[in-house]
Amino acid sequence: MKLVFYGGGFEEYNIELDLEAIRLSGKKRPKVTYIPSCSYGLEADFKAFSDHYRDLGVKQIMYFPIDLPFDRVLEREIQSSDIIHLSGGNTFYFLNHLRKKKWLSKLKTFVGDGGVLTGLSAGGILMTPDIKTASYPSFDCDENEDRIRNFEALNLVEFEFFPHYRNSKRYNEVLTKESKKIKNRSLFASPDGSGLVVEGSRISFIGRNYLFLNGVKHYIKEQTRLIQ
Repeated sequence: MKLVFYGGGFEEYNIELDLEAIRLSGKKRPKVTYIPSCSYGLEADFKAFSDHYRDLGVKQIMYFPIDLPFDRVLEREIQSSDIIHLSGGNTFYFLNHLRKKKWLSKLKTFVGDGGVLTGLSAGGILMTPDIKTASYPSFDCDENEDRIRNFEALNLVEFEFFPHYRNSKRYNEVLTKESKKIKNRSLFASPDGSGLVVEGSRISFIGRNYLFLNGVKHYIKEQTRLIQ
């Protein structure tokens, strides 16, 4: 399994995570697909993403809006990618359309076949068991306009992921409380520019990351360790 979780931020802040994704692909010039959370209004984000990856030597970059119609030919082309990146945005909307287009199972197969799956913010949340972290805190959460009730996501890892984390009293109070509800399951919180790299049974922490477990907050230095 090869996964990269991005806490958020602009491309220039995430170069180390990008290089990890390319390394995991095993290719100097991997074939990359960008899946936006929504086809409307994210063209600029894709341009920034593709320009950035081209600067890193990647030439083949495809755009695959999951909420628009597509044919089998394009679908097969996307599945032959080396890296698939799930963008940030509204996590509920993103999950709804991945589920409608039956792409949750296809992404699981892609990972199972050795592909590298990366996700920024909402995209990272989608790789966890469920998308509950998109629903809090109340002052900074995604709106569930699609009225999603089934929060089950890709379930590729056993931990939960909270992006755009800010080390402040009000964030810490909420995450401490939420971590008590998911007993013995790790809740990793990553600020913009930081993130996690999962490679097989190992997890690496890039930048400043935090762990909330059973109501206790821990600071995690850059390190690699076995997934428990």
